[in-house]
Amino acid sequence: MKFAANISHLFLERPFEDRFAAAASAGFTGVEILFPYDRPAAEVAALAGAAGLTPVLMNAPPPVPEGKPRGFPAEPGQDAVFRAQMEGVLSYASGFRPGLIHVMAGYSDDPDTVARFVDNLTLLCDAAPGQGFTIEPLNPEAQPGYVLNDYDLALAVLDAVNRPNLGLQYDSYHSAMIHGDALAAWERFGSRATHVQLGAAPDRSEPGQGDTDFPALFRAIETSGYDGWISAEYTPTTDRTEDSLGWMAAYL
Repeated sequence: MKFAANISHLFLERPFEDRFAAAASAGFTGVEILFPYDRPAAEVAALAGAAGLTPVLMNAPPPVPEGKPRGFPAEPGQDAVFRAQMEGVLSYASGFRPGLIHVMAGYSDDPDTVARFVDNLTLLCDAAPGQGFTIEPLNPEAQPGYVLNDYDLALAVLDAVNRPNLGLQYDSYHSAMIHGDALAAWERFGSRATHVQLGAAPDRSEPGQGDTDFPALFRAIETSGYDGWISAEYTPTTDRTEDSLGWMAAYL
């Protein structure tokens, strides 16, 4: 299995530029960054390349100044903003070259929100057929009001969009918080996953904390035939990120 480091969560004790080499030294071969947009794409790609790391994933739409519409694809009145923002995101991706872009749904209780999300995702997937995209359910405790808050709903959205470049982003932390058992959630939904992220519930700490049986989860992922990236996206309980990586050393 291929492990990536989310350097928006890991190695924060180091300057941004030093996190790539630190991740490579720790045994990671891929890197994901939640919102890299404050730095030129070519610069970030060069840092990853110098460390021998494959760019794996970034999030969209990007943050905006307070008071301006973010362009979330499920929120009312933001369709045009979303499409304009994603033009910029795709331009950035052409320089950074992440395999996947996680498209965040947004926050709304509007009754048409899911249909709007489906329509905007369909247009996006058709506009960039060579780019992979993911959607990810986020748990209501961490993200109150988030539209995509359940894995069954995520599969309904994937089925409605029905495009080969859109897949499920499975997260052990969020799946445990939403459905109560990360391993059971993988067994139900993992066949649709095109990206995996790791974190322990309930505090999004490193694997080995909490109730999730991570060795069993790793076995289930491996035997399922999943061949995508597995990204460490958690908040270490240790001062040094390296000291939180016993779970990966044990697996490798």
